[in-house]
Amino acid sequence: MALCCGTRICGYRAYFQLSRLFTSTATLRGKNWEVLLNTKRQIPAIGLGTWQAKPREVGAAVEIALKAGYRHVDCAHIYGNETEVGKALQKCIAEGVVKREEVFVTSKLWNSDHASGDVAPACQLSLKNLALDYLDLYLVHWPQEIKKGGRVTPDDVIGYDKERTSTCWKAMEGLVEKGLVKAIGISNFTITKTENLLKTAKIVPAVNQVECHPYFQQPKLKAYCDSKGRSSKRKTDVDILADLVIREIAARHGATPAQVCIAFQLHRGLVVIPKSVNPDRIRENLKATEVKLDTEDLQKLKALDRNLRFLSSVMLKRGQSEEELWDVLQDEHFVLQH
Repeated sequence: MALCCGTRICGYRAYFQLSRLFTSTATLRGKNWEVLLNTKRQIPAIGLGTWQAKPREVGAAVEIALKAGYRHVDCAHIYGNETEVGKALQKCIAEGVVKREEVFVTSKLWNSDHASGDVAPACQLSLKNLALDYLDLYLVHWPQEIKKGGRVTPDDVIGYDKERTSTCWKAMEGLVEKGLVKAIGISNFTITKTENLLKTAKIVPAVNQVECHPYFQQPKLKAYCDSKGRSSKRKTDVDILADLVIREIAARHGATPAQVCIAFQLHRGLVVIPKSVNPDRIRENLKATEVKLDTEDLQKLKALDRNLRFLSSVMLKRGQSEEELWDVLQDEHFVLQH
């Protein structure tokens, strides 16, 4: 498994949004960093995140990113902007900026569509909105379900059930068989929930989308995913770019704090998904591949880990604690196999 790290850089705020753990480290191929998935396909190690990108902004951001050299776009049905993303993708393809096979496109199954009969229609809707024949990667957005037509509230969240998740995953595997997607993965899964899934899965998830940033590095989950050949992604909101250690490293390298955060994840073997609609920041984030951190830099950044989770209470059902939601005790007692 690989770890993919997504960041949204907005002004001086950094939202480390999507991270995927991968079995192999990020490697430089030509001018681009790439990571090898357990499907034997390469995924570009820097992609554009589209979470919270507003209408009439996200399409322009996708165009700018592809023209700047991005070859990876991360989407989701719940983001509500896949139609605009699709129009931008098709425009760039028509103009010869990229070929379809050169762009790695990810989308995600929303929590109200976990029933086996809902998985394929949900995937097909994303394909229709994106104007694509296939997805390179399709993720179960959360292990928790919500009621059909429900909202993300304690009363509408059904919660996690390993049998229902297993059934959902079987339907996800069917998408691969039908040729609708090239790879499937999970998102916001703990070690415990991933272990439960693997007991019945025929296809090992290619990625696991989890929260991952200098203040919450998740070394145990990364080691676990590395051992399974899977990836992970996460979402966070933290003013991390103001950290004095990060700013000092940035100054020494003639880089921005955002570039240092992105470069740190690349050096850990992660795929990074920076999110921005600002043209200058979109281009700036991609130049993080040019920041060469040394051993001392990496040690200082590693020492910033505070086990500080920011995506803590999302998807809580009525009466559930954050510790129960994230399987804190179970994951702490899980013994990694070396």
